[in-house]
Amino acid sequence: MNKLVLNIGLLVFCFSIIFFSQRQLPVTEILLKSLVIFIITTVVLSIGAYILVKSVESNDDKKQNENTTILGNNNE
Repeated sequence: MNKLVLNIGLLVFCFSIIFFSQRQLPVTEILLKSLVIFIITTVVLSIGAYILVKSVESNDDKKQNENTTILGNNNE
């Protein structure tokens, strides 16, 4: 999951370099703005991935604790 987040962040970084370079900005400003966008994107995606993984794990734990049939009876 971390590789996916990093690859998406690098893709956004490359796109932001292209976007800002078309605006005729100085090179240092292009790299600085692109780096800030890369960091923000990577942090937001990391938090989103963490929340997604934890919610899937909690739903899986709830399903493992249920021992009911379709009619609602226990399988004992």
